[in-house]
Amino acid sequence: MTVVRLTPREARRVALAAQGFHAARPGAAGHRHLAATIDRLGLHQIDSVNVLVRAHYLPAFSRLGAYDTALLDRRAWGPKRDRRLFEYWAHECSLLPLSLHPLLRWRMARADRGQAGYTGMRAFATERRAEAMALLARLRDEGPMAASDVQTGRAGWWEWSEPKRMLEWLFYAGHVTTATRRRSFERVYDLTERVIPPDIFSLPDVPEAEAQARLIDLSARALGLATAAELRDYFRLDPSDAAVAIARLVDEGTLLPAEVPGWPPAYLHRDAKYPR
Repeated sequence: MTVVRLTPREARRVALAAQGFHAARPGAAGHRHLAATIDRLGLHQIDSVNVLVRAHYLPAFSRLGAYDTALLDRRAWGPKRDRRLFEYWAHECSLLPLSLHPLLRWRMARADRGQAGYTGMRAFATERRAEAMALLARLRDEGPMAASDVQTGRAGWWEWSEPKRMLEWLFYAGHVTTATRRRSFERVYDLTERVIPPDIFSLPDVPEAEAQARLIDLSARALGLATAAELRDYFRLDPSDAAVAIARLVDEGTLLPAEVPGWPPAYLHRDAKYPR
């Protein structure tokens, strides 16, 4: 099998180009530039910590320069006609293109079976499932709500109340998703089928192995050149699942084994650019 050999300088330039740092910034960044950036990266990680601005605004700024953050807000939490993104657990909780929803339903199904998610949430898939389904029924009848609308008492900053844990399990399992965010950035939940556009929600589920291979392909496109651990971590895939997906993509010629001095074994996406 042919191995691509790159110098450290070449490796850096491939990685920077894949992430969108090789091109000049546009004079005025608009919808088209923002959409291209999100599609290139595949995800924008969400973080409640706000030092400069919230984390999901920074990737586009670093590539496009100053832009109207309301454009991203509308794509993520605006009216359904404007919505192009959804929230889910990818590389941590992230904003993702709607096209990825079918590729992550296998993860939702695992969570629904109690095979994924934090230990404190897994009980809602089994012995406490009736409680979670009762809350889901309440959402169905009463409409969108946040954890603060249903919880009693107060939890600490980094602690989750019981209703919050229940809602987060419903979120992880795909029963609910983010309808919007309040000014405090608190998530407001609603039934997934009432938030995700019908043309996306009605798409068939993608089998696990196929979905994982496509996620690794997206990771490799976004990174350009990466180790197996980096490809896996982009969408937080299990090592065994990622290994099967990587081997498949190597066999198909999508990933090319690569060597860089001082690096572990790596993989180059066949479409990666080599900027001068």
